[in-house]
Amino acid sequence: MDVLIVEPLDPEVMHWLVARHAVRYAPDLARDPRAFRQALYNVRSLIIPPSVALDADALHHAPMLRAVGRLSAGAENIDVDACARAGVEVVRPSNATAAAEAEFIIGALLQMLRRVPVVNAEGLLVGRELGGSTVGLIGMTPAARPLAQLLGAFGARVVGYDPAVHSTDPLWHRWRVEPVGLRELLEECEAVSVMLTYFTRYHGLLGERFLPFSRPNQVMVCIAPSSVFDEAALAEVLGTGRMAAAWFDSMEPGMLEPGRPLHEIDTLQITPRVSSTTRESRVRSAWGVARRIDELLTAPAARRDFRSTDSSDEPIDLAAGGASG
Repeated sequence: MDVLIVEPLDPEVMHWLVARHAVRYAPDLARDPRAFRQALYNVRSLIIPPSVALDADALHHAPMLRAVGRLSAGAENIDVDACARAGVEVVRPSNATAAAEAEFIIGALLQMLRRVPVVNAEGLLVGRELGGSTVGLIGMTPAARPLAQLLGAFGARVVGYDPAVHSTDPLWHRWRVEPVGLRELLEECEAVSVMLTYFTRYHGLLGERFLPFSRPNQVMVCIAPSSVFDEAALAEVLGTGRMAAAWFDSMEPGMLEPGRPLHEIDTLQITPRVSSTTRESRVRSAWGVARRIDELLTAPAARRDFRSTDSSDEPIDLAAGGASG
């Protein structure tokens, strides 16, 4: 079997794959781990949802597997190292969710700036405008490019920081983002967006070394894993009011429970991973994953280059809603 599809897929994409390959659509396998493993023996490629784990044990049952696809940007359910050892490419959407994430961040910033008032020179509680603000982007992920474009249209100044991108990298100029240090970014910006791709070395990066220097009344939206923050330092700046509000699009389990620093902080808002999931982004993701799997299945064996397919630096067409597939 060429393709085993366990995740619901756009019908047009499904028909395209069926016309080219032997396809089995079995979403019921997502609820039965044993049956899922038993179905893998003759499978050459997979498309699986976040609820299905592909670990070393599952790979042992899939000797012919050459690619596994995920429609959402993360890959927490996939043992990437085990896949690399087995010669299985992890196929994820590159720029498919960038436009959706950029729009979500803009909406979150607008809401916080307007709904969390500050005291003006007359002593009145008032909202603020995004236009004319300085906005900091932490993490030059694909969403940073359309986000910088949208912020520019509002008239905002855009600065950015990414520990993996040197300040002399031409990427900053191409994306129209001014590179600055992390402390400088936090000190200068009325609004901050955290999109940093997570690596273990970034755990707690936004902690007591930097967060206390946040500009007073700053608002922050985060679509990165919450583990890039030190929860005690975040609770301190929110609890004292130095940071006016923060919006996280997902937070690690347990971080809001009684006894934890962030418990009952009313200026912290959490949404359940909605930034990247839209009708349009799902279609773009499905096409991106399906076309890469088709390439792998039809390419001569000697030309196959198995790797982890991830974000690329392709242009984003905002008018079209994202990168073309």
